[in-house]
Amino acid sequence: MRTYKLTAYEKTGKLITEETFTAENDELAKEKGHALLEEKNLLEQTHRLASPAGKLLLFHV
Repeated sequence: MRTYKLTAYEKTGKLITEETFTAENDELAKEKGHALLEEKNLLEQTHRLASPAGKLLLFHV
């Protein structure tokens, strides 16, 4: 399992949420990250999901 980091921000740059979770691969992490954003109603907020290697898997400004 690999550890991924999801962060979401307000337009002012203030951190809304920062979550760390594990997934077997990048595709599953993207699905899980999208579900977390949807659950917290943050899909339209600035957000990013980074892999352990630093690769951006999800990004929205």
